[in-house]
Amino acid sequence: MWPLFQKEVSGFFSSITGYVVIIVFLVINGLLVWVFPWNLNIIDGGYSSLAPMFQLSPWILLFLIPAITMKTFSQEKKDGTLDLLFTRPVSKLQIIGAKYFSALFLVFIALMLTLPYYITVILLGDPVGNIDHGATWGSYIGLFLLASAFTSIGIFSSTLSDNIVVAFIIGIFLCAWMYAAFSFVGNLFPMGKMGNILVNMGMDSHYLSLSRGVIDSRDLIYYFGVIALFIALSNTKLSIKR
Repeated sequence: MWPLFQKEVSGFFSSITGYVVIIVFLVINGLLVWVFPWNLNIIDGGYSSLAPMFQLSPWILLFLIPAITMKTFSQEKKDGTLDLLFTRPVSKLQIIGAKYFSALFLVFIALMLTLPYYITVILLGDPVGNIDHGATWGSYIGLFLLASAFTSIGIFSSTLSDNIVVAFIIGIFLCAWMYAAFSFVGNLFPMGKMGNILVNMGMDSHYLSLSRGVIDSRDLIYYFGVIALFIALSNTKLSIKR
């Protein structure tokens, strides 16, 4: 699995893909939370908090992660190299794992490069350091778990088609559905038990819970469950293909 992981990571950075993803994520976040004069501008808001970035980042990742993962299996199918990959002395889960962790590694780098924003907010606080560190790190953990789930969905989407554009669109649709649609539908039943169930099935409610700075085991179990589900679906789809 490790050689496959190295191959996938080097593939991202030997082409323009990895650099474009990181730059686009940082530039969009930077412009929206520091430059453009609107309600999520940190400086205009007057609060020493990275909350605006954590509100925007899920929507940016919702598009960027399917763009990272769309080629993982679609391109292999299109090029006819997927069957060759199956002849290697590795299991399907190891192949999926190598592609999954390589894509997640790229996302992790992008998230870590936002740490200067955190340091900037600390320095701009009055007094210096006046920031809710627990909520900030909770938000980082939540955002990474959200990105991990999006990545598993993107990998699964890539197994569904040999057309990378179709895989990209499916990935965006599934990520958007898992992130926002459950909560949207659930909020139509604000006083009912069904509404609470639907809201808790969505990723955003668990993401908001972690953003408060409290690491709840229920939120962790939810995200690990979603990741395991879509990895299992990817494995099943590849088994049928094989």
